[in-house]
Amino acid sequence: MQKNLVIVESPAKAKTIEKFLGKDYKVMSSYGHIRDLKKKDLGIDLANSYRPLYEVPADKEKLVSELQAAVNKADVVWLASDEDREGEAISWHLYETLGLRDKQYHRIAFHEITKNAIFHAIENPRRINRDLVNAQQARRVLDRIVGFELSPILWRKIKPALSAGRVQSVAVRLITEREREIDAFQSEAAYRVQATFLKKEGGTPYQINAELNKRLKTKEEALEFLNRLKGINAFTIDSVVTKPAKKSPAAPFTTSTLQQEAARKLGFSVSQTMSVAQKLYESGKITYMRTDSVHLSSLAINASKAEIGEAYGKKYVKTRQFSTKSKGAQEAHEAIRPTYMNAHQTTGTSQEQKLYELIWKRTIASQMADAELERTTVTINIFEDEDVKFVSSGEVITFDGFLRVYLESTDDEPADNEESTLLPPIMRKDILDLKESTATERFTQRPARYSEASLVRKLEELGIGRPSTYAPTISTIQNREYVEKTNIEGTDREYNVLHLKKGKITDAIKTEKTGADKNKLKPTDTGIVVNDYLTEFFPRILDYNFTADVEKEFDYVAVGAEVWTDMIDRFYKKFHPVVEEALNTHEDHKVGERILGIDPKSGKQISAKIGRFGPMIQLGTQDDEEKPRFVSLRKGQSLGTITIEEAIKLFDLPRPIGEYEEKELTASIGKFGPYIKFDGKFISLPKDADPYTITQEEAIELIEAKRKQDREKLIKIFEGKDGKDGKDAVQILNGRYGPYIAYKEKNYKIAKTVDAAALTLKECMEIIKTTKSKTKTKVEKKEKKKTKVTEKKKKVLEEEAKEKKAKAPKK
Repeated sequence: MQKNLVIVESPAKAKTIEKFLGKDYKVMSSYGHIRDLKKKDLGIDLANSYRPLYEVPADKEKLVSELQAAVNKADVVWLASDEDREGEAISWHLYETLGLRDKQYHRIAFHEITKNAIFHAIENPRRINRDLVNAQQARRVLDRIVGFELSPILWRKIKPALSAGRVQSVAVRLITEREREIDAFQSEAAYRVQATFLKKEGGTPYQINAELNKRLKTKEEALEFLNRLKGINAFTIDSVVTKPAKKSPAAPFTTSTLQQEAARKLGFSVSQTMSVAQKLYESGKITYMRTDSVHLSSLAINASKAEIGEAYGKKYVKTRQFSTKSKGAQEAHEAIRPTYMNAHQTTGTSQEQKLYELIWKRTIASQMADAELERTTVTINIFEDEDVKFVSSGEVITFDGFLRVYLESTDDEPADNEESTLLPPIMRKDILDLKESTATERFTQRPARYSEASLVRKLEELGIGRPSTYAPTISTIQNREYVEKTNIEGTDREYNVLHLKKGKITDAIKTEKTGADKNKLKPTDTGIVVNDYLTEFFPRILDYNFTADVEKEFDYVAVGAEVWTDMIDRFYKKFHPVVEEALNTHEDHKVGERILGIDPKSGKQISAKIGRFGPMIQLGTQDDEEKPRFVSLRKGQSLGTITIEEAIKLFDLPRPIGEYEEKELTASIGKFGPYIKFDGKFISLPKDADPYTITQEEAIELIEAKRKQDREKLIKIFEGKDGKDGKDAVQILNGRYGPYIAYKEKNYKIAKTVDAAALTLKECMEIIKTTKSKTKTKVEKKEKKKTKVTEKKKKVLEEEAKEKKAKAPKK
């Protein structure tokens, strides 16, 4: 029997810790929280000082029994969950649920999983910090109240199954406001003038590239300027200014800067970065990955110093301690760094290796000497008594310092754009010849859409959320379909280029892509409607300062300077009356509905609105004799911009386009895009095909191509009771990842060593019995979806049905 029981959050962490502790210690995992607020109803006793009502979820009951049995056998229990507020709350829930009041227990925490850190924690145990627990409880209770009270309003006013969250709603507001800035943006043109000059030095021509120090507003101005240049025989260098400069390294990683840099340099999403970092932490390779501190321990600084001195020499060493500047920084953690600085690389997946290398380089660079540069700025005179000049800048690195290892990227330029321009040897009063000059029409840039990483930076700037909330917030708003990642191809735009060479000016029109975006966040129609409604009726909830102030109050609770129930009480007394008012407010139209006009054919009203299945167009109203008709918007269409002409066109589908093999052909648009329907089957249209214009001949080509594809896909078939297409039929098919067996709507992998074409029915059935299918049937998917609908949602839907029935005219 082990005398000591150690309980950690994850099995991977348990495995790593088990390596360091002896036979007297048993390490078990709680798999995160073992209890949470009751799912049914609010889960908070409002009448009793907002007391949270906790329960052990059904899927954790077996685990709790196992932990309880281990606790009963142990002499001492060590609660070793993470060192942040969430980790402190997990320890407290374990303490309460497992009845540790009568047991000797210790709370230990460490920000890295190393032998020294673990034994140091065991030698310095503490009690559970109730202030940190209360800060976590305050966040959980406040967010539950907001979600529980706002969501039913959205179900009733907009559509069922919507939900609202305190931080998530603010994130959606940021993205929506940025989209509106983009829509309202008017691009302005101006001419950027560049020139190439030649300087002859001992027979060797030197080339200098320079740019005019102002933009010219019109084509006429640009033409006039180039014509004036034609008349100048020689240009004089007015000044050459050389200044020494220094570039300092960035601070070690915090959660948000790691998320931003991993997005820029590695192309990782925010949630992907956190998932990979968690694995590195739990396997003992990096320090704790949820932190807003840039502090490094003296041990880490000294280890970095030794590593830099050995690898690059003493002149590259410059140790420094960074100070945390982020609003409301949380507990005094260390920055994210490798646990062992002498480990330049790590094992594991390619993602783990890449992220580890990034963390190692950033940490090492932070303790290296500044880079030393020499910046030279050259001005070239054009016209006497005028301030218009050509300017050329160059940069020479005289000592690379930390740049030998690492340079931070930015969102505005590619990560590899790190080249310096070298200017030729030149002096003031030197004479230059003009080789050529170009005036290019350039346009002001619209505001950039947020990427996941830039949204994290903005939330951090505003003091909204904390390291542990960034990734789940961004995942939630995408999962709820309030925001989507866009891949916009952009449109072609013409621009003018005027080119002066050998005394002649040419005038050309060129084309460029504009408005293209990749992996940027864009609000959906549902997100815009929800944001506008909440902003109108609950401006305080969506106010940036209010949300940041709430975070500060959580911080006050965490240090014992605020009673958490008082904080919740102040909030609830202002919030709940607004909820009541919103519920009792009657709108003539559905929230977000736009009346587009009257259909000229039927004389019925056409409106754009959010329906139960998303954005749609409605033809007719509930007051008409005939039931209204509905059609979904096409990809790229928006409730806010769709015209009545575009809306009317949507009702042209499904469109009959002829017959084939004596069966009808129709074109339409469904949930997964445009398609052809033929003989009860659906064939997707390629990107360049339009369901409104596709011809009978084009449709037949698609049908035959699909038949050919299906023939090539089928390797072998064993008929079932209902023939080849029956549910009991066993098919051997060619798939994306090799041959597989399809049986009763499920797929079963065939090993690469097996000849799929030679399999018998008996051998197929044996594979089906021994192989686990990864495909869920429609019934299983449906059942899973059903379980997600809460009792309260059902109740709201029932109330809506009653309201409709009451309003309906009696026959």
